[in-house]
Amino acid sequence: MIELVDTNSSGIAAEFLRARTRAGSPAMGMVMTLVIVVNEDQAEHAMSAAQAASHEHPARVLGVILGSARGAAQVNAQVGIGSGWTGETALIRLQGEVVKHPESVVLPLLLPDSPVAVWWPCHPPDDPAADPLGRLAQRRITDAAAASRARTKAIRQQCAAYTKGNTDLAWTRITPWRALLAAALDQQPLKVTGASVTAERISPSADLLAAWLADRLKVDVARSSSEGPGITEVVLETREGPIRITRTDGKLATFSSPNRPDRPVALKRRDLPELLAEELRRLDEDDVYAETARALVKRESRS
Repeated sequence: MIELVDTNSSGIAAEFLRARTRAGSPAMGMVMTLVIVVNEDQAEHAMSAAQAASHEHPARVLGVILGSARGAAQVNAQVGIGSGWTGETALIRLQGEVVKHPESVVLPLLLPDSPVAVWWPCHPPDDPAADPLGRLAQRRITDAAAASRARTKAIRQQCAAYTKGNTDLAWTRITPWRALLAAALDQQPLKVTGASVTAERISPSADLLAAWLADRLKVDVARSSSEGPGITEVVLETREGPIRITRTDGKLATFSSPNRPDRPVALKRRDLPELLAEELRRLDEDDVYAETARALVKRESRS
């Protein structure tokens, strides 16, 4: 990694070119630009997750740390390629007046004619699409579960501000749950009369899962609390008996359904790189998430 002190977008772009030339690869097979808006404490963890995800999605990864807006404008950066990265990477620290206009630094560094994704690993903005960096992206990824404040309201705020291209890793976390529940009703097409979701008291994923079930099945869905970890049980009530998925250790679930023996199902809680890689696989609108976001807002307004 090359340290650049008191630099600018042109200096960072020039260093990218020099790094590619030194590596003997002036052209890189990068498919997108991933912008990570993160604080200093979370920067290393977020960049490590992006590095792992980049093995599936070669990208120019721009980590942006927004410092204090006081004082003279300054841009410092660490730039490089290789060292486990499949594309280019820059960790950019902004200070002073430029913190109020981070897009002025990031915009010249976006890969031409390729999609842009912005990820907020920590507390997301209330309206990602209206954020200065969010406006540059086709895909805006938040994580309500990692919000540093107002965690209970974080997923509600993200759903209320939903715009095409928005998504949240709380939704990504329930992909295996949704697949298993859909498969259960495919195998036994029973009429569901009610449902319940049990999880930690503050669990954006559980709130989304409950809203998804209510929207898809048109039934009342109860939301209960447990010690966790994460979601611990989902029950679909039918006249023939309950369809139940129970996971108490965050790794292995027990699946039970009417007139069939219980069976174990792998349902491990996934790590951050897996979640990020899944979200980067699609850059079009997630229609199901959009409908679920609207359903959650209505559900919360009624309660």
